[in-house]
Amino acid sequence: METTKLKGNTVSLTGQQRNVGDVAPEVKVIKNDLSEKVIGGSKGVSQIIAFVPSLDTEVCATETRKFNQKVADLGNIDFTIVSMDLPFAQSRFCSTEGIDKVDVTSDFRNKEASEKYGMLIADGPLAGLSARAIFIIDKDGKIAYKEIVPEITEEPDYDKVLNFVKSM
Repeated sequence: METTKLKGNTVSLTGQQRNVGDVAPEVKVIKNDLSEKVIGGSKGVSQIIAFVPSLDTEVCATETRKFNQKVADLGNIDFTIVSMDLPFAQSRFCSTEGIDKVDVTSDFRNKEASEKYGMLIADGPLAGLSARAIFIIDKDGKIAYKEIVPEITEEPDYDKVLNFVKSM
């Protein structure tokens, strides 16, 4: 079982652990308009899937804003933020913050994405939310990059993620 930390305290992650080289499972998440989006699998284009606990926290909001700004430089890529927030709250956030280059989606219905990627927090105060993590899926549907941010309250290494995508 993988772990991460929340304010220095270890929290366990549950679900099916996925690693670099594994086939990225196809799962459905919910977009702001309540339609479904399939993430993972082979799409013929690279994908970035960024799991965050909740857009209602400063770190998640900052991460989403930064990726929204930086994704334009990446060219043809499918970028999805996944949280447990309700689509209505996500829609308000995106409108207020001008988020228009990444898809902000919800895993609230059945937590399938968090479960199938092993990112569901199993214990501690954030149990039931997603850990902060980044998966890069190559155009053939294989996981090419995985980063579980070691401390949930910290941002991911944006440059590392973006440089990896550019090198693909």
